[in-house]
Order: sequence, then structure tokens, then C-alpha cells
Amino acid sequence: MANAVFYHRPDSIYDDDPAQRYHFPKQYLSRVKQTIGDWIIYDGPVLGRKGRHYSSVGLVNGVRPNADKPDHFYADIAEFINFDHPVDSAANGGFEPGFITETGEINAGYRVQAVRVIERDVFARIVEAGLSEEDEWPDRIDPPKHPENIDGFGHPPQAAIHGAPRPRPIISQLVNRPFRDAKFRQHIRQIYDRTCAFTGLRLINGGGRPEVEAAHIVPVEKGGNDSVRNGIALSGTVHWMFDRGLLSLSDGHEILPSRHLNYDISHLLNKDMKALVPTNPNLRPHPDYMAWHRENVFKD
Repeated sequence: MANAVFYHRPDSIYDDDPAQRYHFPKQYLSRVKQTIGDWIIYDGPVLGRKGRHYSSVGLVNGVRPNADKPDHFYADIAEFINFDHPVDSAANGGFEPGFITETGEINAGYRVQAVRVIERDVFARIVEAGLSEEDEWPDRIDPPKHPENIDGFGHPPQAAIHGAPRPRPIISQLVNRPFRDAKFRQHIRQIYDRTCAFTGLRLINGGGRPEVEAAHIVPVEKGGNDSVRNGIALSGTVHWMFDRGLLSLSDGHEILPSRHLNYDISHLLNKDMKALVPTNPNLRPHPDYMAWHRENVFKD
């Protein structure tokens, strides 16, 4: 097994959904096969930023042929999570040896490589840079008496999940559910600026605690992932209704009330019945996840 970097761009011609699958041609098959059962990092361009950035991490579950395109394959991805912020691949001279030249440019030999196998210590440094930012806003409720046992950072280093021991304790937190929940909440509240997408409410209590919650569109227990594109910021009551199929969302981000509602809640929702979503299209709810919610949860 091995760690690697997968190149991805949002406008790719490939059939990628980084949180679920990575589409690649046969020339990278031997490299991708090395990563089965191990972790990879995505890098590529980021809207509004120059250069290349590491953006997220996931676990390769397996590799399968693309039935519609000869000599093309998919790497199936699990345990996906966005980084707290894009990590500049050229920061401090670069994380990957030889990837960045002395002039700060990407080495021409690496620029055309969509899959790069990397050393474990390099992987660990990138992940630590991407996932070590503390949440600037406290949770809406008081934490337990011993938060060090909840957020993942306070845990003593654990044995590596796959392969050789990792040099950084943060690696052991990548499958820690409380840690992932905290990161998902942090990311959703940031990109929605602590504002409920359905009501426009931005309630902050005296302790600086936002009322808004991070809702999974496809629940984790139903196979949903922790991509920000599988999330939306909702106030508590609206979150409750969304999870029970009393509200949903169209592909055009129109709010869909269920006919099963026994009370007119239109006065609680945005007047135009449109959800407030991020201006960056790469952060908005993914159509596949919204379709799943309409088909499997929404009481039309």
C-alpha cells in the first residue's frame, strides 16, 4: 500500500466525484493500485487562488474498470473529508521533494502527472497542514467535561490503520467519527457564514455560539460522506424537518415543502423560496446528493 496525490480540477473532462470516485486512464493503473486500502490527497486548481493546492483527503477502497470507456478506470473513494483550507503546494518550498523548483514553479516533469506516489511523512505533513485549523466558533451547546476525548486532537497517538506507523498523530483521526463530525460542522458553518440556507437566519448567542447546524444531505448511516457538497447549513427546526422529509431541495436550489406538512411554514423560509448557497459552485450541494434526498427521504 502507498499514499499518493491525485490531480483533480472541477472542470475536468473526467467523470470524477472526488468524494466517491476518481476517474483515470490506464497509464496510471499501476500507481493507483498501490493505493488500495490506503489514503490519498487531492490537489489541483482552486477558484480564486493562483497555483496548485491540496484540498482534501480520502481512502481508496478499490479499483474497477470504466464500463463505458475502454482503458479507463475508477478508484472508489471512502472516508473523504475536505481540508480546513486549501494548502498551497508551493508553500515553504513545497511538501513533495522535487515538485517545486527553486523559482517556485511546478517541476515540468511533475506537471503532467495526474497520480504521484508520495512518502508517508510527506502525506502526514500535508494532512496536518490541511486539518489542524481550530474551529473559530464554539459549538451551539456546551461540550462534555472532557472535550479532549471528543474532538480527536486530544487522543494519544493510535496504531496506524493501514500500513506502516504514521509519523503524525493526526493521521489516526481520519476515521474518528467525532473528529470528522466536528470538521464537517466547522467547514459547513464557514462556507455558509453561520447562516441557515433555508431561513436566512444568522443567530449568534452571547457566547459567540452559532445556532446553525451542519446537515448531511445523504446521512452518514445511509452511506453519505463528509464532503461539503453533501452538506448544508440549517437552523435546528429546519434541520429536523429536512431529515424527516418535510423539506427538500431542487437541483436549482428551490426549497421544496412536503404536502405532508400540517402547517404553513412559508413565513419561516426565505421569501423567494430559494436556498442561500455558496457563490462558489464547487461548494454548493451536489445534484446527486440532492436527488438522493428527494427520492429516498422527501415526502412529496
